[in-house]
Order: sequence, then structure tokens, then C-alpha cells
Amino acid sequence: MPELPDIVVYTEALAARVAGRPLVGVRVLNPFLLRTAVPPLAAAFGRRVTGTERLGKRIVLALEGGLYLVLHLMVAGRLRWLPPGAKVPGRITQAVFDFPDGQLAFTEAGTRRRASLHVVEGAAGLAALDPGGLDVMGASPEAFAARLTAENHTLKRVLTDPHVYSGIGNAYSDEILHRARLSPIAHSQKLTAEDIARLYAATRAVLGEWTARLRAEAGANFPEGVTAFRPDFAVHGRFKLPCPDCGAPVQRIVYAENETNYCARCQTGGVVLADRALSRLLKKSWPRSIDDLE
Repeated sequence: MPELPDIVVYTEALAARVAGRPLVGVRVLNPFLLRTAVPPLAAAFGRRVTGTERLGKRIVLALEGGLYLVLHLMVAGRLRWLPPGAKVPGRITQAVFDFPDGQLAFTEAGTRRRASLHVVEGAAGLAALDPGGLDVMGASPEAFAARLTAENHTLKRVLTDPHVYSGIGNAYSDEILHRARLSPIAHSQKLTAEDIARLYAATRAVLGEWTARLRAEAGANFPEGVTAFRPDFAVHGRFKLPCPDCGAPVQRIVYAENETNYCARCQTGGVVLADRALSRLLKKSWPRSIDDLE
């Protein structure tokens, strides 16, 4: 799922192309994409774009007259900017937003249709779609700590909860916890003041560095290749590959459709965390420490 760095770069690229220009029309190719009926989507046609912004992991196109189009890419949704009249990608295109200078294709790969488009009116309508997570890039250490310790949950869960922090998902939470040298299953209310300060610094550093990096990669072009698996990540998506800091093989915990990646030596004191399915299967053969794997 595109997270804060990806969404920020998307909004910046869109602003450069559509700000001040009228939305000519929207072609919805998959009716399930549109999740609202009032106001009607046609009410947006002909209105000029007054700005673009990020709302958690959502992308907002603000239109004159207080109307907003809110795009949620979910896991497999992506955006592509194409010249006027160019052929849009086949089955994966869910909607096309037409502008005088180009067209924005909203695509979603796979068969599970999770991406969405909402049309809302006014600040109240927009606020209703906001999960309320704290924007860590503009938050004070005190505000960050207050959100972190409000309830006692694992750090992985807290960081990825959109009601707690804004825009952080599975990929960047792994990178943040590795940078902070903290276990993904450590509990938020059991951290020391030093741990919290380190997590705050790591969160801002990782998100800031990757936003700058993705911005530089895109340059004047529209972002391509948006993915949660990047070869230069430290741990996310790098199971069994060496940790860039200590060389130990990256470990993982698999659950449902997600996985948590971490370095046992850097983050858990050498302890290999139990994978719910695999550790039950292996029982006594499950390795207890990173040394058992070497």
C-alpha cells in the first residue's frame, strides 16, 4: 500500500499538472470504485482544481466551490499520468480523470477491488474521511509520545494504526523500528523515555529521507514504480537477506496478508520471534535465537 512518502510525491506531481486547471470529466470504468452518491460525481465536472493534499494514505483533489475528490489507493491502487487521448491501461483501469493537458488513470491490479473514490462537500465532509492520525512530520516529541502511550499495544500495531499516526503502513513501520533498534512486539507503555525519543527521531528520519529520495527519483516526471518492496530498504521485504548494519539474516513474522520484517540481532537481542503458523508447526525445532540459525 502506498504510504506517506509515496502519497506526498503523488500529490506534488499532481499539483504540478492539474492545479488551476479544470476537471473536464471523470470516466468511471468500475462502478464499485465510486463510494458516494451525494454530491454526484458530475458536480465536479468543469470545476478548477484549487489544490492537492494528503489525508492519511488518501489523496485529495480540492475543487473550487468546496468540493473534494478523495482517492484511496489501498494495496494495489496506483496513478498514471498520460497524454490527452492516449490509451489507458486495460483491465486494471478503474477511472480516468480528464484534464485539458492530460489524463489521470486510476488503476488497481488484482481481482480484489479495495480502492475507492469519494466525492464530498465542505470541510466537514472531508473531515469525516480523516482517520485522525497524528502527522508525525509536524508533531512535537510530546505529542508523539502522548499518542504512542495512550494505549498499550505492540509498536508494529501502534505505528500502523491510522487513528494513531498518519500515513504509516507495513513497509515503513518495519524500516522505522529497525532504525530505532526496537522490537516490533515491544509494548508502547513499557518503553523508556530514551526508547520513545529514539522512535520519534527514527520515524521522522525514515519518512523524511524516503520522501526526499522518491521525490528525487521522480524528478519532473510522474512517479512510476510505486511499491512497498524496495531493494534499498533495510529489512522490509528482505527475509533471509543480510541486515545492512550487522549482516544477520532478516527475519519475519507472517500474519494474514502481511508480514513484519526485523533484524533479531539489532532489534530483539538475538531472539527470533515466533511466527504463529510456522513456530507451531516446527514446535521444538523452532530456532530460539539468531545464533541457532547460523
